[in-house]
Amino acid sequence: MEESLVPPSIELKDIYKDYGDVHALNGLSFRLEPGERCALLGPNGAGKTTTLKILVGLLSPTSGEARIGNLVPSSEDARRMMGYLPDDASPYRSFSVRENMEYIGALRGVENVSDKVDRLLDSLKLREYERAKVGRLSRGNVQKLALALAIIHRPSVLFLDEPLNYLDIPTQETVIDQLKNLNSTQLVSTHIMEVATRLTDRVVMISHGSVVWNGTLDDLKKLGKDGEPIERVVARMLTDVL
Repeated sequence: MEESLVPPSIELKDIYKDYGDVHALNGLSFRLEPGERCALLGPNGAGKTTTLKILVGLLSPTSGEARIGNLVPSSEDARRMMGYLPDDASPYRSFSVRENMEYIGALRGVENVSDKVDRLLDSLKLREYERAKVGRLSRGNVQKLALALAIIHRPSVLFLDEPLNYLDIPTQETVIDQLKNLNSTQLVSTHIMEVATRLTDRVVMISHGSVVWNGTLDDLKKLGKDGEPIERVVARMLTDVL
């Protein structure tokens, strides 16, 4: 069965990305082993969103290599494995919630797509909005729909940009449970430490487009002084490299 398959690794090797004179990524390199769940942590403007867009094949690096398993991210085989939640998710506004989910599910080759849509509508508390056009939804409900679209096919590699934004606490807990139940390699971009600690076990910390620290959450906590909160540890480390 698909769920027993080993999810792919994620690897970036010496990635540079320039926008004219702006250097968004500067020799970025790290690797996630199959099944790892990692937070890409850093301040605004650190290069987190650019990194995700390269990994999902929406941007090409100026130089360097990105791989999903042994595949380039822009390949059809790689994209078939992926789920992606961008920071500015925009489902089809003229479609209803159900139409968005059924359309993306069909494109993704989901079997019994109507049943899968029903389960997601109920678990994410979107049932009362299933016939509503996306353009009439609150920002929180748009986020829930975008999350549903990212995971409807149970991807084996998942890229999430601030996944808990706009969600109320009960929905956050539901989403956390669903993400943990996926057999996938996950990279979660965030600047919020609580999101990292709830969703991942490892951190790649970047600043100015380069890795400044890479390790487990437990290792990061050990860097604290006299019970120092992990948020303060991260703030101190990032301040030191600014």
